[in-house]
Formats: sequence, structure tokens, C-alpha cells
Amino acid sequence: MPMGKTAKLAEPERLVIYGVDWTGYLRFLRAFRDRRGYRLTYDRGVLEIMNVTFGHERYAYLLGRMVVVLTEELLLPIASGGSTTFKRRKKQRGLEPDNCYWITNEHRVRGKERIDLRTDPAPDLAIEVDVTRSSLNRLGIYATLNVPEVWRYRDGMVSFHVLAVNQKYVQQPISLSFPGLAAAEITRFVGSLHLTEENTLIREFRDWVRQQFAAGVLTQPTP
Repeated sequence: MPMGKTAKLAEPERLVIYGVDWTGYLRFLRAFRDRRGYRLTYDRGVLEIMNVTFGHERYAYLLGRMVVVLTEELLLPIASGGSTTFKRRKKQRGLEPDNCYWITNEHRVRGKERIDLRTDPAPDLAIEVDVTRSSLNRLGIYATLNVPEVWRYRDGMVSFHVLAVNQKYVQQPISLSFPGLAAAEITRFVGSLHLTEENTLIREFRDWVRQQFAAGVLTQPTP
């Protein structure tokens, strides 16, 4: 497993290793295959190993439940990819999202048990909970993997990042996957997590989505 510089512990929750080649990255992935409490991020020779905290998982799970509610109430198909490892050897990058979903492209991955980004579409939407901040540019990695939209939770705010034609993300107030859905509204509901238990919060969110759909504020994406 060739590597150059000595591994560096950046924080108690994060380990950064420099000089890891692609073969070394694949070996680390195999070594951590059954250790679900860790995320591995690889960017052109730099490997970051980060454990996930309770707070991180709570926000990731809540945002995931909200995505499911939106697809149910807007009558949209969905395929959930969870924290699947996505990697491109040609790009020398790889990561695991906190959650990811195929919505527009659900029909293209239906029935599949493995995803190969050389032939299969990237998830339409990924969720990135940035409680313990990564030392790597994870949005940049998502861009090289051609993920059209990333929802990022950071510092109590949810922001929507949409991939532009220049292969860079532009922060947008309205979701690409769910036209009419404002990041400010998602932030408002997520902000209630420390005051409201999860099922109650989801019921309130579902009622709100139904109202917005009936009023024509929330619409289905154009095919």
C-alpha cells in the first residue's frame, strides 16, 4: 500500500493520510467494508477517514425521511442508495454520501444491485451533513461524479447546491429535484429537531407538503 507522508490525526474524529494510490484506497475500502460508523473520502492521493457522530446521523436520517415524504406526496419514484461508495478511477476520487437517491433516473437503476458510474447514472440527489467538517472538498468530488444536486446541512442551515454546466455547484434557494421547495423551509423543519420528536416532526412536514402540493407551490419535476 504505497503512501508518502506519515498519517496525520487532524481531529479526534478524523484521520488524513497522504500519498495513498488508487490500489491503496481500494484496500482501505475493503478493510472498512463492515465498519459502518466511518466515511472514507479519497481525492487524488489524499485519504480521509472520519467517524460519524450521533448528531451527524440524526440529521442525515431526518433529511432522508423528508426526501422520502416528498417523493410519496408528489407521487414520484425513488431508489435509495444510502451511503453507497461512489468512485471513479479515471477521476481519482471517491466518497460515501450520507444519503443518496435516484428520482428522475430511478427507472435506470431499478433492479440493479451494483452501480457502476461508467455506465449508470449518478444519484439525482445526495445529502451531505457537515457537522464534523471534512478537510477535503467533498462538493468538488460530487461534481466530478456528476451528482446533479446536493443538500448540505451545515451550521444549522440546509442549502441546496445544483451542478452547473461548468461542472461546479451553484447554491440555489429552490430544489432541482423538487420544484418549488425552498431550502429555507427545510431549514425551518430541521431546526425543530431539538424541540420535537422525529415522528411528530415528520407528520407536520407531511401535512405541510400536502398543503403546498394542493396549492400548486410544490410541483413534479419536468421529465
